[in-house]
Amino acid sequence: MATLSAWFWNERFWLPHNVTWADLADPAPGVEYPKAVHLLSALPLAALIFVVRILFERFIARPCAYMLRIQAEAIRRAQPNAVLEKVFTSITKYPDTHRLNGLSKQLDWEVRKVQRWFRHRRNQDKPGTLTKFCESMWRFTFYLFIFTYGIQFLWQSPWMWDTRKCWHNYPYQVLSPGLYYYYVTELAFYWSLMFSQFRDIKRKDFLIMFIHHLATVSLISFSYVNNMVRVGTLVMCVHDASDFLLESAKLANYAKYQRLCDSLFVLFGMVFVTTRLVIYPFWILNTTLFESWAIVGPYPSWWLFNGLLLVLQVLHIIWSYLIARIAFKAMLRGKRGVSLPFPSPMVQGFCLCLLSETCPHSLFL
Repeated sequence: MATLSAWFWNERFWLPHNVTWADLADPAPGVEYPKAVHLLSALPLAALIFVVRILFERFIARPCAYMLRIQAEAIRRAQPNAVLEKVFTSITKYPDTHRLNGLSKQLDWEVRKVQRWFRHRRNQDKPGTLTKFCESMWRFTFYLFIFTYGIQFLWQSPWMWDTRKCWHNYPYQVLSPGLYYYYVTELAFYWSLMFSQFRDIKRKDFLIMFIHHLATVSLISFSYVNNMVRVGTLVMCVHDASDFLLESAKLANYAKYQRLCDSLFVLFGMVFVTTRLVIYPFWILNTTLFESWAIVGPYPSWWLFNGLLLVLQVLHIIWSYLIARIAFKAMLRGKRGVSLPFPSPMVQGFCLCLLSETCPHSLFL
């Protein structure tokens, strides 16, 4: 075990040349550096956030939904059938023609009746508008809070205005209380999202979002242990800038305020493209790739960190392209006179993306 630990925490991977863990273990009185053990405090905080979320959705979000006339929808449940339930849970939720014909003969049902059973059964697992409204209101509240806190904290931080200060005297950079709270709160929130996935209604993107949250937790933890927290706060703030707008647009859509949803979508799109395709590459990647190279120089974990940030930039480009393409196609359909389920064709394209629950909305991914 000691050998494995020594291999994992190899100083030549994690730290710049001529720096050891011992150099960071005993700072001057009143000085604190980031340590891996600090991240453990995120776990009980995540449990607390999870409990707060349950109370928030029940006593704040749900009454707000009722005020907006969003009610729990009556779900038509599928007729109990052990044979079909086994196929649904163990084999497929979307049986092909061959399987439908086989089940029809086995149960002596018409094929249409079997198809109807699977449709009703799938609908049972879909979250209703009330549930989605409560979840989005919780996310909106947290994202707005953490973005406001991040802006307030960074406004007073020198590296906000001169990114070269992210690397001055690195890695001997003091961990302030505000920086610690910012990091641990973000980390705890994404831990809580991983916990809540097992409580929430299972969705088709369960695995994708689980990996998404796991990757986010890993990147936050990596940058903290490596004391890249200054540039990490910039990354978090840039990504948080559009998250609460995405959730607010969802809320407007669930409440059927379509004009407000349109406006919020436009604002979300502008902020998303500006932060992910302009500010992120020309401000953050510039400092992590070039300014850090000139001030600190490369080392193994530096290459890994920048490699992950570059992969993230590729994802930003893909996401922006997909959002723009969906919205553009929806607008074209609207111009051709195709009947749309929303008053605005822009809203339809928006909702196809954001209501799929796979649209990006985390700080690192």
